[in-house]
Order: sequence, then C-alpha cells, then structure tokens
Amino acid sequence: MAPKDPLLGTLKVCVLNLQSDGQTITNTNPHLASCCELLELVLRKGLQQPVLSLVQRDYWQCFEQLPLQDACGRLSAVSLAVEQTKVCRKLLSAQGRGRYLLRLALSRKTLPQFITHLLHTPRVLEWYSPAVSILRNEEFVEPFMSLLLVLSHMEFNLDMENCSFLDESWLLPVSDIYEVVPCREVGMVLRYLHGRVFVLELTSGGQAQVDKFICPGDIIDEINGTSLRNSKNGQAGVVLSRLKGCPLSIRVLRWRSSDGTVYRPLIKLLRALRTENPTLQLGPASNQQSTAKDQRPSPSQCLKEGRIVHIVQYLGKTNIGMFGGKEVLQHAIPQVLHKNLPSKEVLLDMKETHLTCTDRNSKLELFEHHYPEISCVGRYSQPDYTIFAFCVADSPETPQSSGFCCVVLRASTMKECEEIVCRIATGFKHTEWFV
Repeated sequence: MAPKDPLLGTLKVCVLNLQSDGQTITNTNPHLASCCELLELVLRKGLQQPVLSLVQRDYWQCFEQLPLQDACGRLSAVSLAVEQTKVCRKLLSAQGRGRYLLRLALSRKTLPQFITHLLHTPRVLEWYSPAVSILRNEEFVEPFMSLLLVLSHMEFNLDMENCSFLDESWLLPVSDIYEVVPCREVGMVLRYLHGRVFVLELTSGGQAQVDKFICPGDIIDEINGTSLRNSKNGQAGVVLSRLKGCPLSIRVLRWRSSDGTVYRPLIKLLRALRTENPTLQLGPASNQQSTAKDQRPSPSQCLKEGRIVHIVQYLGKTNIGMFGGKEVLQHAIPQVLHKNLPSKEVLLDMKETHLTCTDRNSKLELFEHHYPEISCVGRYSQPDYTIFAFCVADSPETPQSSGFCCVVLRASTMKECEEIVCRIATGFKHTEWFV
C-alpha cells in the first residue's frame, strides 16, 4: 500500500467539504479557513531555514523568488499576483503576504500554476528538505496537485480588501462599507492602538450616531481607498480633513463576529481599550451587560492567550471501527464509561481551525485535531447531558489508518456541554466519511 501523509488526508476531507456545499465560496464559508491553513502547512512542511540569516524564511519568499516571465517571455500569473501582494499596504509580514497570495490564487483559479511554477524552479525547490517536504516527494506531489485542480474548478468570491488581519489570523472579521454623505462632522472619537484605528465613542449629534452604522470598538480600516493599517496618531484625522466636504466611503471592521461573539484576534486589544477607558461601551447599551457576562470566564473556564478555554474531564477513548457517523456515539460512549478509567482534568482549547486538549496538571498535550478530521460530535443521551464525544480517524499519523476512535469528555454543566458541541460542530457541519 502506498504511503500516506496525514496533511494530505485532512486536506482532502476539507476540499470535499468545500465541494459539497455546491455554492460560491466566500469569506463566511466555515471550511475556508481550515482549507487555507492546511495549504499553508503543506507549503511550510520541510521548508529549511538559511544558516546565516536572522530572517525567518516562509513560503512567501519562495513565490517571491520565482521567475517573473513564463516560457513565452510574458509576465506569469504568479509574478502578477506577487506584485499585487507587494503593493498591498495592509500586509506587514511575510505570513500575511503569503496568506493573501494563497487567497488571490484561489480567487483566480491559478493555485495549480503557482505550485507547478515552484516545482520547476530548482533553486527555490532546493529550499525544501527532500526527506520531509511533500513538494519533493513524488508519491505525495501527484495527489496534492490533484486536490489543487479540484480547488481550481470551484468558484471563490473572496473579499480581497478584507485582509488587514491576515498577519495574525486566517479567521477574518466582518467587514462593511459605511457611505457618508458630505457633512460638517462625522462624530467619532478615535484611539490608535497597535497600528489600528479604533472607534472609542460617538459624539452626540454627529453623523455616525445618527446613521447608527458604526459602533465603539469597531475599526476604521480605510477611508476612500486610503489604508489606515499601521497608522500613526492623527493619521485618520489628516485623511478626513483632506476630504472635508466630500462624500466618504469608510471600510469598517466589526469587533463582533457574524455569530455575535467577540472577534477573537481583537480580545486583547479591546481589553486594553477598556483598561484605558472604563466607560467604553461596546455596541448598544442594551447588549453591554450580556456581552460582559458572556466574556467573563466561569469557574469551569480560564483564559489562554486571550481565548476562553474550557476546563473539562477527559474520560478516555475507544476504537469504533470503520464508520464514524454520529449514530455510533450512543454505543461508543458507554464502552468508554464501562472501562472506569480515572478521569483527567484537561484544558479544551477550541481555536479557529483546530482544537487541542492539554492535561491541566502536567501541561502535556493529549491530542490535537483540525475540525475537518472530526466526523461527528454529540452529547450522551443521559439525564444530566454533560457527557459529550466526537469521532476522529484513529492514529492519523500512521500510513495505514485503523478506523475511527471516539473521544469522550465531561463538561461541568449542560449549558457548557451544549456550547462546546455546537462550537465543534460549526467547524465541520457534521461531516460523515469512511476510511
């Protein structure tokens, strides 16, 4: 049997999830961030760092070094995309530029051309380790290119202007355009923090307060096409004074995600704003109390890097065979419970593209799974409803998978159990698949 790479297996599931929706893929697609992260992991796998350089090499530098012209002497699709990425003022790091380039390639259906160009440029391909890299393994390159061809036949309609957070995260904020007619005063008090322009409050009688389109905590990303990323104090005021008396088109990045929760990369910055200005009202006053309550960790939660992490009990896992559908959960959970294994208090950290489980006492990581690897999740049909479980491919790091295993945990309350199950479920939409 041919060897398998776990990254390619997970990427295949994610591509199938994107394909199964049968619709144009936009920024709001729940599988997009996972797919992009997996593509990024493939491009980083085996990428060797220069010995005498202090600069960390990333896959962006690989694309940046590719020849500008194709065999006919014309500018290649890769070079055009690279140049567009270079001039984007909202990107400050190699990571952000690489991510922008991948999104651009998906939108233009040219990702297979990008990788083919890289594979036929020996001086760049040598940066990858032949023993580790997927790109230098003939048995892995072919299935990888096949997946890219599938992606190139899908319709991607991605908002390329919403890219200011690609330096930090694949998960992007909600982005809206605020059109303002010529007025005497827009009426916003701004605060500059970490190179971003936050709306601190709205002045009484100002146009922004009348329109009720923008809220304290939102970010002014650009004004009439002028980017405010990495702005210095007063820069937004200079732009607005230059456009005085003109209609304004303001791109706004919302502090609240589409599901109503705080956009996670902003949690630390919003906390800093609240420290400086305790009177900061995030959103409508009616939502202030509930928002604060939602973000305050309960006794069964803790904060880690600005994220709320759940403290749960790990009860064990069991192999369930070759089917990973949700129907097996009610049979698999009792199998684990009947073992009477000692439970472990663990930290369940549900990140934007994957989840991790860490022993709270020893700090050892018990497992890590990308959401596309999970085939189902659900609660146990018992009176307390605090036990939940999910199924994943058993031992995905080995070349031959032995089927699925069911991982069982216990939350502290029914509400928290439901919240965790729903959070995991949104990552894969109850995908069911076979091995």
